[in-house]
Amino acid sequence: MEKSKEVFAVSERLVIRKFGMQDVQFFYQYRSNPDIARFQSWENYTIQDAESFVSRQLASSPDQPGAWFQYAVALATSDQIIGDCAIHTLGAEPRIVELGFTLAPEHQGKGYMHEALCALLDYVFGSLNKHKLIAFSDVRNTKSIHVLERLGMRREGHLLENYMSKGHWIDEYQYAILQSEWLNMRR
Repeated sequence: MEKSKEVFAVSERLVIRKFGMQDVQFFYQYRSNPDIARFQSWENYTIQDAESFVSRQLASSPDQPGAWFQYAVALATSDQIIGDCAIHTLGAEPRIVELGFTLAPEHQGKGYMHEALCALLDYVFGSLNKHKLIAFSDVRNTKSIHVLERLGMRREGHLLENYMSKGHWIDEYQYAILQSEWLNMRR
């Protein structure tokens, strides 16, 4: 079983690292949960989907223009993953990245995703020296909206029927934060 050693960021309780094959089972458990899939593009997530996804992540590197890179969010005390966050480096403008994130239901409401994303944004704006980070959220996903706003991200738009998901047109909010804004908040 291939175990990842690549760490990108750490916080008080969490490690943001590359996925390893040891993560497949727990990744599958939360990704296959219908409550987690509700606002996501996938349905009926299988163990094979999880194995394939983690294998692709092991072969990937962060900050590749036009590509998403998924980071495992793991507890510092046990290295057990509790969720993931992702950065999509835009192909047309690689100094701008898009954010995505998922957290297992049993770990929600404990401040973990806020903590993970603070560490990730420090990495994105510090180590990767990105200019801007954007995020999109289904307007019904109040938990994600709360996380984005707690990070200090600004709602820049309400996009009506912006994409088709599971047979329905979905409205989204667009959020953003500049490197200068993040660095000023972190002082």
